[in-house]
Amino acid sequence: MKREGVVYGMPEDEYHGPKDELSSSGAKLILASPAKFKHQFLDGNRVHRASFDVGTAVHTKVLGTGAVPVTCPPELLASNGAMSTKEARAWKAEQLEAGVPVVSASELLEVNAMAEAVLGHPLARKLFEREGKAEVSVFAEHLGVKNRARFDYLPDEGGIAVDLKTAEDGSPRGFATSAARYGYHIQRGHYLDVLERATGRELEMLFVTVEKEAPHLVTVHQLDADFADMGVAEALEARDILKRCVGSGEWPGYPVEVNLLKPPVWAVYDYQDRYGERNK
Repeated sequence: MKREGVVYGMPEDEYHGPKDELSSSGAKLILASPAKFKHQFLDGNRVHRASFDVGTAVHTKVLGTGAVPVTCPPELLASNGAMSTKEARAWKAEQLEAGVPVVSASELLEVNAMAEAVLGHPLARKLFEREGKAEVSVFAEHLGVKNRARFDYLPDEGGIAVDLKTAEDGSPRGFATSAARYGYHIQRGHYLDVLERATGRELEMLFVTVEKEAPHLVTVHQLDADFADMGVAEALEARDILKRCVGSGEWPGYPVEVNLLKPPVWAVYDYQDRYGERNK
């Protein structure tokens, strides 16, 4: 299957296959440490995280694409219900190798509840019911770097793409913190830039979030102009770093000199709240 422009229906394992393309996950990691990027993405040491399976399963239920999540056959489970037996671990490895998300029976109930919550939310449902496609792969080269992006939902017309996130805290304040911590602004910047370079389309991206804990509250978020601009700048910087590292063959880690640390802003505020009056 071609790897240029917009590609519909590309299997997820095929999308993630090549090592010489920069994804948003790679962009976030190379900004933190080129050495870690090389270790995970170029040297093939990425580790599957079981916590991602629930999010993948929710995507499948809401978007109607991808492999349907499965639970381990009861006869393979340990006496306490865990997938700790040799047979259960082998079965799980087979499913993951085939791209099938594996969840426990209790997690499957949560997945179904989260999907129902998303589709029961008037705005979220409207966003996903527009004419469009789910899991759309996009490819474009920039700065000598091959870039890829995979949209959760890309409308056929209109200017709003949608990304679905599961969250511990989907409130505006909580999700803003998560967006900064996990680099969702970089994801937005990378995705929209790749799409524009591939097609000329200029879009906005909204994040639909559903909380993992009942009652699985759903919210819809848009990054403000400052937050969005930060993401675009960092996405472009990631490509520049990758180009330099490939050219030089050097993949630096953290600084080798002594680092002078400043307290985080929250620690300053906490200190002022606790001891400000005492020090006057």
